[in-house]
Amino acid sequence: VIITKNELVVRDIDLLTELARHKAALVFVSVTSLRNDLARQLEPRASRPGRRLAAIESLARAGVPVGALVAPVIPGLTDHEMPAILSAVAKAGAAAASYVPLRLPYGVAPLFEEWLTLHRPLQKEKILNRVRDIRGGRLNDPNFRTRMEGTGAYARHISELFEMSCRKAGLN
Repeated sequence: VIITKNELVVRDIDLLTELARHKAALVFVSVTSLRNDLARQLEPRASRPGRRLAAIESLARAGVPVGALVAPVIPGLTDHEMPAILSAVAKAGAAAASYVPLRLPYGVAPLFEEWLTLHRPLQKEKILNRVRDIRGGRLNDPNFRTRMEGTGAYARHISELFEMSCRKAGLN
C-alpha cells in the first residue's frame, strides 16, 4: 500500500500495474483541499489538487487499485470540502476513500498555530476550538482508537458527512 500526496507516484505505473496483476498493489492519494491557493499554503511542497486527481485517473486507467484519503480534515477550514473532494476523486477513478481528522501532536501544534496566525488569523480560535472539540479538549489524542476519527458531536458530524458523501459518489 502506498499513501502519497505526490503525483510522481505515476512514474512507477509500470511496476504498480504489474503488482496489481498479482493483487499486490494499492495506492491511496491524499487530497486535503481542491483549492489551489489553500493547498499551496497548507502543503507547499506537495502536488496541486488537479495533479493528484490526474494521478488517480492515470492509476485507475492502468488497472491499479486506487483510493483517496481526505487528510487531514481540518475542522472549520477544510471539512466543508469533503463532499466535493469525494465526488472529484470518484470521477477520477478512485474506488475507495477514507479520512483522518487533523491531529496536532508534540511540536506540530505550535507550528500549526503559527501557520494559522499567519494565514487565517480571524479563523484561528474557531479552528483550534473545533480541533479541541474532536480531541477531547486537547489538540491531540494519542489513543489509537479515537485519534483516527475523533470523538464528540463535531467528529460525528464529519463522519456522517463522509459516509453520506461516499454513498453519493459511489465510493467504498
